Amino acid sequence: MSTSAIDTNDAAAIQAAQEGVLCIDRSFWGRIKVSDGDRLRFLHNQSTNDIQSLKPGQGCDTVFVNSTARTLDLATAYILEDAVLLLVSPNRREFLMQWLDRYIFFADKVQLTDVTDETATISLIGPQSDAVVEKLGAAAIIGEAYGNHISIPSVSGSLIGVGSGLASPGYTLILPASSKQEVWSKILEAGAVPISDSTWDKLRILQGRPAPEQELTEEYNPLEAGLWQTISFNKGCYIGQETIARLNTYKGVKQHLYGIKLSGYAEPGSVITIGDEKLGKLTSYTKTLDSHFGLGYIRTKAGGAGLKVHVGEVEGEVVEIPFVSHDYPQF
Repeated sequence: MSTSAIDTNDAAAIQAAQEGVLCIDRSFWGRIKVSDGDRLRFLHNQSTNDIQSLKPGQGCDTVFVNSTARTLDLATAYILEDAVLLLVSPNRREFLMQWLDRYIFFADKVQLTDVTDETATISLIGPQSDAVVEKLGAAAIIGEAYGNHISIPSVSGSLIGVGSGLASPGYTLILPASSKQEVWSKILEAGAVPISDSTWDKLRILQGRPAPEQELTEEYNPLEAGLWQTISFNKGCYIGQETIARLNTYKGVKQHLYGIKLSGYAEPGSVITIGDEKLGKLTSYTKTLDSHFGLGYIRTKAGGAGLKVHVGEVEGEVVEIPFVSHDYPQF
């Protein structure tokens, strides 16, 4: 396929994410089932969101951080009747299985099971996703809160949850691997346009979803990554809580993740500057049909959207991105 064909398809996908409906097979992402009696308390203590307050049929995004609040992964937790199902990044599942296992103590009633190989994940992206959901017989989920989920009536052992995984509206399906092809065919028949992993990555950069090994590393904390919606400031102690609480209380976030419109190609890792002043680092780059775009961390004191910067030798302008927030929450 030529470069122009790739660009044209990407342009169509970007438009469909804004106006139509896309679908992507995210089965290579990790799925971890956390079961037994202490599952909610355990996850509540290991991640940033208020897992313990959720009921079956609800869900949320949450961040796993280390003891100094550096990010390990952004995950989605779906609360089932007898377990919690975690959707985690594809390059983080083995690490998280081992990391979580370290915190299960003798008296804890917690079981971890990697169910990635026996399950599948499909996401619907875009404002016309509701029409596809209706065709799947799951119209009851339309209009529900983010993370809420129900089973797909015709597919045993499945769930469909609100949220596309990006800033665009949509839904995420998790189902037995044996049912994936049948459901995928129904989704295509309902008019969804399939996209590749590379197009998903392009959309995630344009919309500002941070990714492990790029924006989510042990250099950054979830407040710097703009993941305020994943953090409960009212829950009890959890790993990394003291650092996050202190940063929030004293408004001590030193850098923020932004989008950067670029005049040309820039290598991830390039230094972001104004004159001789170093402001941060480019973490992701993508090219669209008519522009270049990246994600990068900008020092808080330097300012935010509207800044004219250099990224390496390339000119850039700092812009807002819809997936993240830069404001301290109001209580």
